[in-house]
Amino acid sequence: MSSNSASVIDQPREVRDEDRFDEAALDAWLKARIDGLEGTPEVEQFPKGASNLTYRLRYANRDLILRRPPAGTKAKSAHDVVREYRIQKALKPVFPKVPEMLAACEDHDVIGSDFYVMERLQGIIPRANLPKGLTLSKEETRQLCRNAIDTLIELHSVDIEAAGLERLARGAGYNRRQIDGWSGRFRKARTWNVLKGEKVMDWLDRHCPDEVAIRLIHGDYRFDNLVLDPQDPLRILGVLDWEMATLGDPLMDLGNALAYWVQADDDRVFRAFRRQPTHLPGMMTRREVVDDYCKKLGLSPRHWAFYEVYGLFRLAVIVQQIYYRYHHKQTRNPAFRNFWLVANYLIWRCGRIIRRSGLS
Repeated sequence: MSSNSASVIDQPREVRDEDRFDEAALDAWLKARIDGLEGTPEVEQFPKGASNLTYRLRYANRDLILRRPPAGTKAKSAHDVVREYRIQKALKPVFPKVPEMLAACEDHDVIGSDFYVMERLQGIIPRANLPKGLTLSKEETRQLCRNAIDTLIELHSVDIEAAGLERLARGAGYNRRQIDGWSGRFRKARTWNVLKGEKVMDWLDRHCPDEVAIRLIHGDYRFDNLVLDPQDPLRILGVLDWEMATLGDPLMDLGNALAYWVQADDDRVFRAFRRQPTHLPGMMTRREVVDDYCKKLGLSPRHWAFYEVYGLFRLAVIVQQIYYRYHHKQTRNPAFRNFWLVANYLIWRCGRIIRRSGLS
C-alpha cells in the first residue's frame, strides 16, 4: 500500500451559484452557538452527491461541515437534515464512527432552509476510483472490503435502546412500508421518458417477506459514504450521510448497499454508472458479500432475489426523483441530465433478475 496523505483527502470546490446562501447570516448564527470561532468562514462545496448538499466552513481555527437540503420539490422524509443531526448525536456514544454534531437550525431566515453543522471528519472518500496517490494491492483491497462489511455489521448490531433510538421509527412492518412507499414515490416522480415499472412493483408487492430482525439501518451505506484514515487507508474512521437512517430490516439495508456494488464482470452499461471502487481486483463479489454478512450475523434470507431487486428499484426511484427536479427545471445541475437513462436501466435490470429468480 502506498499513499500521499495530503493528495488523497477529499477536497471541496467553489460553491455552485444555485446553492449559495447568506454567509454573513450563517456566521452570526454559528458564533452565537459555538464558542471560540475566529474570523469569517471560507465557504466551499463538496461537488459529489445528489441529495443533501454538503459545504466546508473553514474558520481560522476550526474546520466545520454544513449539511442542508437541495432546492426544489423534495420528499421531506428523504431530506430531513435536523432528523439526520439528531440520529448522529444519539448514535455517537455507542457507534463512534460518526462526526461530532455541533448545532442544528430550523429557522429558514438564516440561510433559507433547515441545516446542521458538525466537525469535519478529514480523510479519504473512496469514490468511483481511488484518489491519485493511493494504491492498494489485491490483498489490501479485499481487507478494505471486509472492513466495510464489518462496519455495516457493527452498525446493525448497535443496541438501539442504549442509543435512545428505540422510538426513531415504527420498525415492525418496515418491509411492507418500503415497498408501498417507494412504489408510490416512483409513480409520482415518473416522467414520460421512463419505463412504467409496474411489473417490478407488482412482483415486489407479491413477494415482500416479513422482517428478519429490526435493527438500526443506515439506508445509504456505500463506499463513498465512508471516511478512510489517510495514514492507514484500510481503517474506516467514519460513516457519513445518515439522512435515510431508521429502524428496519438489516437485509433490506444490505440490498440497498449492493445496488451500488458494480463488479468488474458486470455489463458495460452498469459499469458506466459505477460510483465506488468495487471493480478493483480483490473486491468481493455481491454474492460473497451476502454470504459473509449473513454468516457473521446468523441470518438466512429465503429468497435473496427480493432484496436485490428491492435495492435496485429503490435506487431507480431515488435517481428518478432527482431527475424529476432537473426535468422540471428545479435544478440546473448538468450532472442530472441523463439520470432518466439510469432509471430505465435499473428498472430493466430488476426485470432481468426477476426472470432469472424463478419466482413468478
